[in-house]
Amino acid sequence: MNLIARIAVRLGRFSERFVPSAFSIAVLLTLVTTILALMATDATLPLILRSWGDGFWSLLAFGMRMALVMFTGYMLAVSPWVSRVLERLASLPRSPRGAVVFMAVVSMALALLNWGLSIVGSAVMVRFLAKRKFGPNQRPADYRLLVATAYFGLGATWHAGLSASAPLIAATASEPITQKFGVVTIDHTIFSSFNMLLVAATFVLLAILSWFLHPREEETFAVDPSRVDLLKSFTPPERPRTMTMAAWLDHTPVLNLIVGLAGLLYVGFRLHEQGWRKIDIDLVNFTFFSLAVLFHRTPASVLAAADEAASVLSGIVFQFPLYAGIYGIFQGTGLTDIVGDFFVRHASAATFPAVIYWYSGIINYFVPSGGAKWTIEAPYILAAAKSMGVDNAKIVLAYAWGDMATDLIQPFWALPLLAVAKLEFKDILGYLLIACAAYVVLVSAAFLIFL
Repeated sequence: MNLIARIAVRLGRFSERFVPSAFSIAVLLTLVTTILALMATDATLPLILRSWGDGFWSLLAFGMRMALVMFTGYMLAVSPWVSRVLERLASLPRSPRGAVVFMAVVSMALALLNWGLSIVGSAVMVRFLAKRKFGPNQRPADYRLLVATAYFGLGATWHAGLSASAPLIAATASEPITQKFGVVTIDHTIFSSFNMLLVAATFVLLAILSWFLHPREEETFAVDPSRVDLLKSFTPPERPRTMTMAAWLDHTPVLNLIVGLAGLLYVGFRLHEQGWRKIDIDLVNFTFFSLAVLFHRTPASVLAAADEAASVLSGIVFQFPLYAGIYGIFQGTGLTDIVGDFFVRHASAATFPAVIYWYSGIINYFVPSGGAKWTIEAPYILAAAKSMGVDNAKIVLAYAWGDMATDLIQPFWALPLLAVAKLEFKDILGYLLIACAAYVVLVSAAFLIFL
């Protein structure tokens, strides 16, 4: 098993030399998509250019929803109460290997609740674990591996949890796609026995792998003191000595209690009226917004957290339009249909879910936006499933897990975590490549054999 760690370290050294920034990867993927469209379709360069430009802003509404997942998750994760819980949890591991395993489990568990909470909560946990020394020799955990395992939630479990875009959209009755093909409630997707057992298997696999991925002591990458100083925890603004009416309003818990409790009451009414099967992405965002306001106690604290949360959205806000442009090329040139038709022609009713898993994973690397892709691709995917007699719930699950298949090696959603950790994607890619390979084998086998 030491061989696995050595391979990961060497892959990391390779990526340091040859893997560019996340923005450069997005531009290169745009060029690759353009070449694919020229080779596989009848599209001309002017049509590709127009499709790229038209698609650039086509995902603004969905992008705002995703930004809110990240935004509210960050605000909740840095709230004093949650931060204290994470700091106490960080004191549990007793060895460097135990620390990375613990980080992996926490990241995947948080992602089942909310992927934004996972990214930021894991980043906060990394802050605490990076400063710890273990054993009589006072050895730190490998910092790069800590950050890599902090990304496991986004790469392995989020689309099987409560913020899963495709299952939540499929459960939303107002969506055009559900009006045409019918609602798929979350008890058949997120809370199905297949999904929960696969989540459990994923936890076991990646936790064990994390243990063996930790490099030897002489190869351990320890965060330097100057970088530790940058990993400061969120500090709520101090209450001013001179209390004016305005200052009192900004530092009283009354206003936050009103908004937070009112929001949770609304969520309770919705769940009572419609049932937990009707949970959708907007209700999930509303819940985490209400909790963030409630846990920060004062308007001054929640506004300071919002300012800090905005700082980690830069990668999403700046690069999301680039990926939307790539998807514009896929749609405008018919490239998506060609790829989809290729997979459908080579599938049977028994293998179709596994085929959709791989199809979703490949498309996800070019356009890392599971919910937006699902709303556009679902019509022909579900139509094909209907013609084969495959249940819609199986297709939604396959699409959701496929959307995670390449997240581990796609830098886009790692940007907020990397911004907090002060690393680049190439610093953690070696470990993620090993994790991705093992994870894809496990999930592919599950869809081929058990679904």
